[in-house]
Amino acid sequence: MLRLHAPQVLGALVRRYGHFGEAEDAVQEALLAAAREWPGRGVPDNPRGWLIKVASRRLTDQLRSDSARRRREENAALLTPRDAFTAPPPGEARAPSQDDTLTLLFLCCDPSLAPAAQIALTLRAVGGLTTAEIARAHLVPEATMAQRISRAKQKVRGAPFRQPGPADRDARLAAVLQVLYLIFNEGYTATSGPALHRADLAREAVRLTRAVRLLLPREGAVTGLLALMLLTDARSAARTGPHGELVPLDEQDRSLWDAAAIGEGVALVEESLRQGPAGVYQVQAAIAALHDEAARAEDTDWPQILALYDILVRRTPEPMAALGRAVAVAMVHGPSAGLGELAALEERLAGHHRLESVRGHLLERAGDPEGARAAYQVASQRTLSRPESRYLQMRAARLTP
Repeated sequence: MLRLHAPQVLGALVRRYGHFGEAEDAVQEALLAAAREWPGRGVPDNPRGWLIKVASRRLTDQLRSDSARRRREENAALLTPRDAFTAPPPGEARAPSQDDTLTLLFLCCDPSLAPAAQIALTLRAVGGLTTAEIARAHLVPEATMAQRISRAKQKVRGAPFRQPGPADRDARLAAVLQVLYLIFNEGYTATSGPALHRADLAREAVRLTRAVRLLLPREGAVTGLLALMLLTDARSAARTGPHGELVPLDEQDRSLWDAAAIGEGVALVEESLRQGPAGVYQVQAAIAALHDEAARAEDTDWPQILALYDILVRRTPEPMAALGRAVAVAMVHGPSAGLGELAALEERLAGHHRLESVRGHLLERAGDPEGARAAYQVASQRTLSRPESRYLQMRAARLTP
């Protein structure tokens, strides 16, 4: 519940005081205070108002150390409506004139920030995660993550707290969606470390994307991204075996898939395709829906998936889309055809473990166990994910004479 209030509380402070970095620190302190006090005293009737009050007090105390700032904030306060920074009473329909969640997302995804900084700042300011939680999710020391977040806050210091204008709104929204997509992907398939899946990051990405969709319900890209996340995450329970080992899609126990999430995701795909031309997220979601709707691996509609990949590779230059298409080509036209597609990706994916992993799979299907074993071994050495490495080593071992 605390994280649901975080962006609204931060937005209230930034609107009133500015000072994004200091306001964000004050909100984190208020969230920590609530985590300590509410379990014993109970949740206040107006939790958002309580958080704003505590965070405002912390921020005001900090700003009072500078007399010029203090005078400026006092003058601003005199011009502020008395109820501007309190939540409406229960049952009252009054809503904020602007939604701070989306504004904060635009601010955190400022084009001047590197993607890693955008992700960290989004998780901290909008997601309400602590620096320690973000550091653990990314398997880096807390001090390293603190520096990353601090530098990001310095870069956006002084940026106006408002949504972008019509000229750059679409580009900025695309950046927000890309950050949410990256957060989800890192949660669904961790790029490094001992665990295949970081459920906390995946859930946070879904939650934030739901929040954006509530604000922009007619944006096909937003609807498509949420559909893609739900349809992909629906398979989570079947992706690992009893000892944490990776289970590939065609070997998963589909009875473990989340039927409710699949149903919601399929409905969202259909809605997203009615909301305008199909973009990258809508097409990817449609591919995921075809996988999820197949009762058995052999029931998968690969010709339709290949047709969708043909559209996807025309929409995006991402080499992973082309790699997915190569797999679809192999499933429709045979492994030799898929290997021919891989040859065209050598330069774009040079050194990437997924290229060798797919090569191993297709060589195995083509009846070349020696070549497949060599490809699996190379892939296992290149990946930083321990579950993926163990899986690839196991595939190679199976082919050892």
